[in-house]
Amino acid sequence: MKYVDINATVNGLDGVLDPSEYLRRLPALGARLPQGARAFAMAAGHFDFSNPRCTKDLALERVCFGGDEAERWMEVGFLHNCWKHEEDLTIRYEGVSAFTLDISQSTDHQSVVIVDEILPHADGCSHEIAFRPGTIAVTCRDLTAIWTEADCPDQGRRHGTPPSFSLGA
Repeated sequence: MKYVDINATVNGLDGVLDPSEYLRRLPALGARLPQGARAFAMAAGHFDFSNPRCTKDLALERVCFGGDEAERWMEVGFLHNCWKHEEDLTIRYEGVSAFTLDISQSTDHQSVVIVDEILPHADGCSHEIAFRPGTIAVTCRDLTAIWTEADCPDQGRRHGTPPSFSLGA
């Protein structure tokens, strides 16, 4: 991450997520982003950590690749968090010129998004997604973010208090 601090110290508390520098620069950066990347990066609620369309707390579901040497694409799918999101997210990258994947191979947990950062690049834009654990970084001509309604059995309890449990006799 260039501007988002994923390990900031705020009011004496270490390990705080602080996107404030990125958000301060986003109007100028956004003006230089391709259309799809700009729409996604500057969408209302993208960096409001309690907003249902914030990427924070989404779980990585899949990474797919396609195309040929002339035009490569990449697609990354994310699953909702039932207590926060109402939709799943798919990001489709067109004209992929570079990517790195450093994500967990463990089967006992999912990689969960901490934050993402989209920046202008000579090839279009770069998009870095930080996870617990790992990162995905993609450089592409442009991207499209598609939110789709989630199939969530806990949908009626969303945005409220998690269910309580008792250890009754």
